Amino acid sequence: MPPGSDPADVNEEDKSSKNVIAHISQFADNNLTFIRNISAGLLIIARSIRLITKFGFAADIPARFIERNISIRGRLSNITEKGLEVEHIPIYVPLLSRLLTKCHSLTLLDVRLAGVELTIEGQDWIGQQLKPAETVWLRLIARQNETLHCLVSVNRGSLFNTCVNEELLRHGLARTSPFVGLDPHSRIYWRLYKRFLRAESRAEKKGKGLWKEESRWERAANVLKNNMLVISVKKLFKWTSGTKEK
Repeated sequence: MPPGSDPADVNEEDKSSKNVIAHISQFADNNLTFIRNISAGLLIIARSIRLITKFGFAADIPARFIERNISIRGRLSNITEKGLEVEHIPIYVPLLSRLLTKCHSLTLLDVRLAGVELTIEGQDWIGQQLKPAETVWLRLIARQNETLHCLVSVNRGSLFNTCVNEELLRHGLARTSPFVGLDPHSRIYWRLYKRFLRAESRAEKKGKGLWKEESRWERAANVLKNNMLVISVKKLFKWTSGTKEK
């Protein structure tokens, strides 16, 4: 007890403090459901803000989005040698979206086609099939530094959804490759891998794209083109032509 203080006053202060604590505890007990609802509401709002936030970089995307393979929407901007550049389109909520508009970034997401080794012909095909600024869906498979590996889909009609990765394989314009960032022993890995192998196998059986077989005439022409005797005759012909001109 501090020197010079009255014991009665000290007791009164202790009682007041205990009363305040008791009232707070009683309020918490009586309104436990209300407090829980507020906490849950705040959590939902926090998550909702993530859903309506525009992702300018791969690092902005929450880890749980990647882990759960959530799909996000985007607008095609460019086709690159290795994939796509996409502008993320967040979910629109009338009031909140307007408040966050000024915070939106103008940067583009670097997207690779998961499970696919893209060819030059594949790039050309994407350029023909996808319109500039077309809306695409990105199913998040993995994040590697600032690169996203995704299943890219477009809507073709109200009920028909086309997976660009799979279509490239079906036309023989790409090869299957390991899925970056996925556990090779996981269900999703093998489900996707089998699905992609089937698409590639169909292209191979039909002789499409990379698997196109040369006709007899094409094979014969290539043999003649690479025949050493033919090459020697061509060189001799050029030499004799040059001699005559002199």
